[in-house]
Amino acid sequence: MQIEIWSDVICPWCYIGKRRFEQALAAFAHKESVSVTWRSFELDPQAPPRYPETLEQMLSRKYGVSPQEAAAMNARVTAVAKEIGLDYRLSAALPGNTFDAHRLLHFAAVRGLGAAASERIMQGYFSAALAVGERAELARLAPSFGISREDALAMLESDAYASEVRADEARAAQSGISGVPFFLFGGKVGVSGAQSVEVFTQALQQTWDDR
Repeated sequence: MQIEIWSDVICPWCYIGKRRFEQALAAFAHKESVSVTWRSFELDPQAPPRYPETLEQMLSRKYGVSPQEAAAMNARVTAVAKEIGLDYRLSAALPGNTFDAHRLLHFAAVRGLGAAASERIMQGYFSAALAVGERAELARLAPSFGISREDALAMLESDAYASEVRADEARAAQSGISGVPFFLFGGKVGVSGAQSVEVFTQALQQTWDDR
């Protein structure tokens, strides 16, 4: 049973949705028959490699809210993340362009390391001040999910996997996926957003029963 997940590595609800889905999958009776594929989605394709401002300042500018309101937004999502064991440290986050991060995820997936790469890059961004848009920083993180720094940097300095990222994004657009996370179960059942573990459990069972 195939499950595809569109997400961005700097999307706070994507990491929360990822963890809730994983909890549902871990308890699913047929989990050994489930194959998960991560699909690329950029929240801000025009972003620079690294913003010259804090995440709160960027959110304030992007959404037209006060810095205090932006901080409150971050506090709310941090509290939700904590409930499922995620340690968000958004005051130290270094947002930037995620295109190269998505290329690295495709590179990892070809080597059977996609799940580990997705987890480490998200954890790095949300909890360890990873400059997610900087190639040197992504390459430095790569050994933690099984790819040498040298191999990662060589790939990132090329244009490898750019077409794969664009293909994922094009398919999302064609399918009407305008926000992430988005989970597609068996090519038929779509679940949008960081839903509850129960919702993911139901989607897994429904998809399995309909096979």
